[in-house]
This record gives sequence, C-alpha cells and structure tokens, in this order.
Amino acid sequence: MNEHAVQQYLHDHIPLSKAMQVEVLSVQPDEVVLRAPLAPNINHKETVFGGSASAVAILAAWSLLHTRLKSVAVNSQLVIQSNTMNYLLPISGTFTARSFIENGGDWARFVRTLERKGRARIAVTAVLEYEGQQAGRLTGEFVALATAAH
Repeated sequence: MNEHAVQQYLHDHIPLSKAMQVEVLSVQPDEVVLRAPLAPNINHKETVFGGSASAVAILAAWSLLHTRLKSVAVNSQLVIQSNTMNYLLPISGTFTARSFIENGGDWARFVRTLERKGRARIAVTAVLEYEGQQAGRLTGEFVALATAAH
C-alpha cells in the first residue's frame, strides 16, 4: 500500500484520523511515518493534547502492521491490546510519529503464529518527533485475529 492508499483508508475507516488532519508521509516495509498539525490537536496550553499525541502514535503503529499484513496477503482483524505512552517534551506545532518493530525477528514469528493458530500478538514502537527532537514514545501490544478473505 502506498501513502495515499493508507491515508485514504485511515480517513475512511478511522474518522478521528481525518478530524485530526493526519497525513501519511511514508510507508516503508520497516516503518510508517505520520504527521499531524497543532490546530486540530491543540489543548488549553496551546500545545498538542496528550490524547492526540497518543492517538497519532497508535495510528502509526497500527498502520505499520496493517500494511505489512496486506503485503503478505494475511487477512486479519488488528486491534491494540495495551500500550504505554511516555511524553518527553511539549509539542507546540506540527509533529510526526514514526513506527517500527524493535525486534525484527518478532515479525516472522508473529506471521507464523497468526497463520498456525489464527491469533498472534506483537509489540510495535512509535516515536513522536517535534523540531528534530524525540517528544514522546509509545510501545503498543497489538493482536491480530485471522479472518476469511473478503
């Protein structure tokens, strides 16, 4: 899936992403990068609302898994099971979220388990960046449940 297709999918199926004006900057096999502006995500202190920052990080992580599963033609329902979000710096403008799987070997095991058992779990990291600095970090546990092809 290319950037346009992923962005269209997010906006059509996760309406919050459209309201937050999330843009897909890059879709690569090993990472997805999203961007969001301050205005629709602002809080009372004129910085990015923590819930918005977390949501963009989750969207980046989810998008990475979604695109990777599509690339290997595995049909599944993908949901977040749990996450930890650390806020390191206030964000006062447009920011990005870059997602990746820290342990590359986890992907092969994840796909094998999903195909064999119909259910698999994997951890994904998303780093928030603002003005060249790491502003936050999310670690999320995602679960995929095998589904029939549509």
